[in-house]
Amino acid sequence: MAVRQDKRHIMGTVKGRRGRLLRAVAATGLMMAPLLGHAQTADKPAPAATNQDALTPVLNSGDTLLRFDWPMVRIGTGEYDEGPTGVTVFSFGRKVLGAVDVRGGGPGTVNTDYLRLGYSTPDLDSVVFAGGSWYGLEATTAVATAMMDEGRRGGAWDNIALSVGAIIYDLGDRRLNEVYPDKRLAQAAYHAVRPGTFPLGAHGAGRMARTGGLFGCNAPSGQGGAFRQIGDVKIAVFTVVNALGVVTDRDGRIAACYLDKAWPKGVKVDDLMRGLPDSRKPGWAGPAGTADTRHNTTVSLVITNQKMEPAELQRLAVQVHTSMARGLQPFSTIFDGDVLYAVSTGELEADKGLPSFDLATAAGEVMWDAILASVPTQPTAPKALGKEVLKPDALAALAGDYVFSPHVTVHVTAEGGKLYAQATGERPAYAITKDKVQEVLPVSDTDFTLPGRYPLTLRFAAPGTLLINPGPYQQTGRR
Repeated sequence: MAVRQDKRHIMGTVKGRRGRLLRAVAATGLMMAPLLGHAQTADKPAPAATNQDALTPVLNSGDTLLRFDWPMVRIGTGEYDEGPTGVTVFSFGRKVLGAVDVRGGGPGTVNTDYLRLGYSTPDLDSVVFAGGSWYGLEATTAVATAMMDEGRRGGAWDNIALSVGAIIYDLGDRRLNEVYPDKRLAQAAYHAVRPGTFPLGAHGAGRMARTGGLFGCNAPSGQGGAFRQIGDVKIAVFTVVNALGVVTDRDGRIAACYLDKAWPKGVKVDDLMRGLPDSRKPGWAGPAGTADTRHNTTVSLVITNQKMEPAELQRLAVQVHTSMARGLQPFSTIFDGDVLYAVSTGELEADKGLPSFDLATAAGEVMWDAILASVPTQPTAPKALGKEVLKPDALAALAGDYVFSPHVTVHVTAEGGKLYAQATGERPAYAITKDKVQEVLPVSDTDFTLPGRYPLTLRFAAPGTLLINPGPYQQTGRR
């Protein structure tokens, strides 16, 4: 009954802004099914799903890497470019001690209840982060069964594989399909783990992460990591940043955002926060004086080699998680699914390490570094040429219905020496909407664009193939 009361309260506060609010938060953390409801689809069957078995795992991709010397910590990533979506697996050389801190209003986790019991025995084998919302949770148990299948773990009560995990929401309006990281991908990533190497940016579980939806930033994000050694104490932190809030640097600047053209020059995070709720609206130009003032204002893992008591490890999780509110503003909202795991490998005796307060404080600073390291290179908007590139017959050859998934189809037409696009499936294709036909402007003889706040490129890469936003966030449609 309490859940129903909460639902009425939440939906009542949204009222006429419901659609706009949900579109904004769909770009960020986990979207909560209880809040959205399913009545709109209850009376009709869902479209046929993507054939997951036909997808190709891509393992340990990425050129920008965090490297650190710690053989106990092994990491593997797996991605489906067809999504894109992915998974990140952290595997330890032996069982370790774990704790968890859950924030936000929409978490998706596996085996957190066991960690909350606070046993002093090291039971944890792996931590798994994945995209795919709640569908991606199978990645966590998949890693545990992989350990059993290879003989590393078995059925004896003291040798059961314990894998914990959490997911991010990377579906909805950010991609045109519903591919999810499944058992096959997670087990492939587990078998590809390697020590001391972590891909930064749009890789692994962060392949289709996004931040800043509260203010319409919708900036591509990813996974970040950082490492610090203080004497013999090692601290490694990792985070998949998929926050509703904006990534904030140490000077209070917005680290990644597609700015509204009406925003004042030099706008900072503090300006956006102080300007709420007006700063969430399109066309907000800032309060008086904003342009002339300078105010200094998702799922995560922290690992240390220092041996800690369960209560100390739990406090480490809480303190580091709390510190993240500096780098992500706002943090832990009702539409985020924030989860942080803390792990002690126990390799260093406590009397040779740091006081637990000092360790947690240092780890909080390392976490801010990791948040900033999650920001990938931001795609830029292509510039339309403003002149004819292709002859009418060449444009006509591009026309047709391009199917991206059972949910999204883009209808392309050519008329009067111009090219037009309209979404005709269940859902729009980014700025290509269902309610009107829109001209797409030539960028080259293969590329076209629809100018707007967010970059949008349509590339007719080969006969019968349309790529939207070619590159790491690419969506593929076929005629």
